[in-house]
Amino acid sequence: MSDCNHQCSTCTVSEGCQEKEQNAQAVENTKGIRRVIGVVGGKGGVGKSLVTSLLAIQTRRLGYQTAVLDADITGPSIPKIFGIHDHAKTDAQSLLPYIAEDGTKLMSLNLLLEHETDPVFWRGPVISGVVKQFWEEVAWGDVDFMFVDMPPGTGDVPLTVFQSLPLDGILIVSTPQSLVSMIVQKAVTMAQRMDIPVLGMVENMRFIKCPDCGKEIPLFGSDEAVDATNVPVLERIPLDPQVAAACDSGSLVSLEVEYLKRTAQILTDAFGEENA
Repeated sequence: MSDCNHQCSTCTVSEGCQEKEQNAQAVENTKGIRRVIGVVGGKGGVGKSLVTSLLAIQTRRLGYQTAVLDADITGPSIPKIFGIHDHAKTDAQSLLPYIAEDGTKLMSLNLLLEHETDPVFWRGPVISGVVKQFWEEVAWGDVDFMFVDMPPGTGDVPLTVFQSLPLDGILIVSTPQSLVSMIVQKAVTMAQRMDIPVLGMVENMRFIKCPDCGKEIPLFGSDEAVDATNVPVLERIPLDPQVAAACDSGSLVSLEVEYLKRTAQILTDAFGEENA
């Protein structure tokens, strides 16, 4: 409508307004989501998607309804980790999340592409719009904890997520390197300036365990690099070949590991039992 002021809450026009209908549908699609947690890497290659997936799986095992919104539009890996190669479906009004083997709900661009290896030649504003659509136009249903897998850096998409989604906080993923911790600090500062709580950090690839003697062999730097960010480390996890193999084969949901179980428990305890 040419005279629409886009203030739907005070609109006196008839119910035929398309924007009003879209806003109402967005409210309907997201009203069952209770907690939203962004998983931020700052720098690529730190294992952010793995941490996101494991958090959803471990939280699900604690008895909560979980979901993953894959906001890493140009590098979507969540479906492969969960062993999904099909396409998302729709109903009359909304996209439907894909339900993984363990019951976790997923939405990712790779569920919409004709071929999962197709590249995405989109500029930042378009990518940000897709993330907002994933939030508003997917019929999520009841979700106790939604984990948002964020792209690296502090660009358009993290800004869209910080501004458009009702984040309860973010988790930082890092490796123990000075270079990574420096870039992580940028993400921390961005969240703080936008009043988004920083819940803690998961330190990934801290060590690899010798298969013969069991000795823990450090892969990077020292604790000083991570400590310099002043973000509390909730858990330190190793580089585990069996986890990497499970991600490659899409069988992570079936792998019995303790990694991030403690962090999932911390999150569920922090947000109370009202989600159960």
